[in-house]
Amino acid sequence: MILYNFQDTKFVFKYKSLNNRWLKMVAESEIRRIGDISIIFCSDNYILEVNRKYLGHDYFTDIITFDYCSGNVLSGDLFISVDSVKENSVEYGTEFEDELNRVIVHGILHLIGYDDHTEEDVKVMREKENYYLDLRKHI
Repeated sequence: MILYNFQDTKFVFKYKSLNNRWLKMVAESEIRRIGDISIIFCSDNYILEVNRKYLGHDYFTDIITFDYCSGNVLSGDLFISVDSVKENSVEYGTEFEDELNRVIVHGILHLIGYDDHTEEDVKVMREKENYYLDLRKHI
């Protein structure tokens, strides 16, 4: 089950049903299934506090993923800074919703086991993101 929560933001996420179908397709394509996933939309300040408290990092980010997966069942928390996603969409010249979907699938890919620590990891992650973003357009 995918739950949507909001912390320190007035952002409203309108596409829960579509998003749930899409993420289920992503999971199934990677031979996984959706367990308990919380997507927490928040502010820059909120995600900064999460980053400091749980990871010891003192910087803003667009997403923090906490992995609680067991076997092929995807479970975890995705903290997404709506503020950072908005800034990124301006910086990269993308629509806000497209950037938000990229960040969401990025978090899901982390739960699946993909990483982005090396240049090769980043390349694979981008290819997967692009593939699943394109898939979303056809739902």
